[in-house]
Amino acid sequence: MTSRQKAWGLQALALIGAGAVLAFFAVNAVGNLAARGMVLDYGFLWQRAGFDIPFHLVAWEPSFTYGHALFVAGVNTAFASVLCIALASALGLVLALMRLSGNLLAGGVARVLVEVIRNTPQLTQVVFFYLAVLAVLPPMRQSLSMGGVAFLNVRGLYVPAPTDGPWDTIALATLGVVLVAAVLWRRLGMMVPRLFVLPAVLVAGLALAGWTAGWDVPVLKGFNFVGGVRLPPEVVALVLGISIYTSAFIAEALRAAIQGVHRGQGEAARSLGLTGGQTMFLVVLPQAMRLLVPPLTSQYLNIIKSTTLGAAIAYPEILQIFARTVLNQSGRAIEVMTLVLGVFLAVNLLVSALMNAWNRRLALSGR
Repeated sequence: MTSRQKAWGLQALALIGAGAVLAFFAVNAVGNLAARGMVLDYGFLWQRAGFDIPFHLVAWEPSFTYGHALFVAGVNTAFASVLCIALASALGLVLALMRLSGNLLAGGVARVLVEVIRNTPQLTQVVFFYLAVLAVLPPMRQSLSMGGVAFLNVRGLYVPAPTDGPWDTIALATLGVVLVAAVLWRRLGMMVPRLFVLPAVLVAGLALAGWTAGWDVPVLKGFNFVGGVRLPPEVVALVLGISIYTSAFIAEALRAAIQGVHRGQGEAARSLGLTGGQTMFLVVLPQAMRLLVPPLTSQYLNIIKSTTLGAAIAYPEILQIFARTVLNQSGRAIEVMTLVLGVFLAVNLLVSALMNAWNRRLALSGR
């Protein structure tokens, strides 16, 4: 028997053993439920919910089912996760560049921020933003204006929203044009690293789509804002708490990845006349991504799981809505918890697969 066959045999035995353990627990759970006159039944998902979800990005009425409540809460969780991933990545990049800038003030400030953030509990930071920052914001009439298009007050963040119309079709067409232009630009040999092609294309496409779309800007009328979309304080506090906390870990991982690139790469770029910024973003950072993607994957997965901290400040995500409200109303503890675990497992496996594919792509492009 060859070593490869032995390896496959050991993996098969491990898989059979894991399946046997899972089967044991499943049979044990079913037996215990039967002894209490209970059976596993997911039919409750089609029962009427009868409760309200204060913040929802998709349609929701109390007359909808528990299954739809799981979908609504899942969308809220995905929304918070995407915002946290984007903001944490941007803040982590800024902190890492400050640490590596060589400026004593910038480096010292970044180091203090990183040490303070990553050495305090994450839940405490979320609650801090909710109670100590957002709760003391000015009232509606004294809202903090952001360019006259977004407003922050004690009731949340008001941002513009796209109006109804053919803007989505225009957005897709614009994005397609920008994608074609980016591919042609790359094939013509322009100085654009592959790392930034897709983000630049997406940003440009969204910007052009937003310019062609009609926007409903919030306007203060009387005692409330009319138009736009309101992001409640729970969303803002959760996103800020998780993003700032995770950005400290991303900054350290990025700093280590940048320092892992051989010094000769930067020296060669500067000898060609590139500036410090061009050297970092065109030469060093694309190579550092090969070292950064694995720890970055772990941080992104942690962000998705950390959205459950929203239950501490009443943000209607999966744990708050499904593992609390639905569980209390239906009494289906095992069914509810297996669904919650299954949703997070499926989402995290998908994100992990995408990040691993990106990692393989970076490795292949470097050969």
